[in-house]
Amino acid sequence: MACPICQKRKPKRFCPAKAETICAVCCGTEREVSIDCPSDCSYLVASRAYDLERREIDWSKVPFADTKIPASFLAGHEKLLLALSYAVCLYARDNRQLVDADVLVALQALAETYRTLSSGLYYEQLPDYRFQRELYQGLKAAAEDYKKAEAQQAGLVSIRDGEIRDAVVFLAQLGATRTNGRAKSRAYLDFLRTQFKSEEFAKPASNIILLP
Repeated sequence: MACPICQKRKPKRFCPAKAETICAVCCGTEREVSIDCPSDCSYLVASRAYDLERREIDWSKVPFADTKIPASFLAGHEKLLLALSYAVCLYARDNRQLVDADVLVALQALAETYRTLSSGLYYEQLPDYRFQRELYQGLKAAAEDYKKAEAQQAGLVSIRDGEIRDAVVFLAQLGATRTNGRAKSRAYLDFLRTQFKSEEFAKPASNIILLP
């Protein structure tokens, strides 16, 4: 009996995505490429941990490489970052085809929008691909809702567009360092989900909840 993918090697690993046993080589080479791996696959989890420990990041290729977001900003804007991350996770829950690459395109497009807003101009270019465009719109709505909610709280000044820009830039940079670059990678999405209770994303909800 040969591996159902390569038809050459002996199958040794059970693949939950295909519900059959495949060879170790195909598991390694086709993982998150042609195989849409579930997040709880033990081979996927182990490979991500292995890759993350050994990954060398080329910071010149990270989105907005000329922008460094200080730790003080992250500490002071934790709720904003969580609100944006939550919006990503909710959209991903309701649109299972979404992958890391889609998230990064949406984040980079949104960062560019807020970069122009913070300079006093307005220029918006929505992504062409549906999932990327819808996520972009959901993230923008989450950011604007957060801004309105903060403005309504007594004694607080509304968050500035430049602060939203920096929060989105940080999430884009974080995503670039967390994804593995494979076509079906959801390593970044799975990382974002760890910031929240897993049962929140078990089934679709009727409304997007913005964290307080």
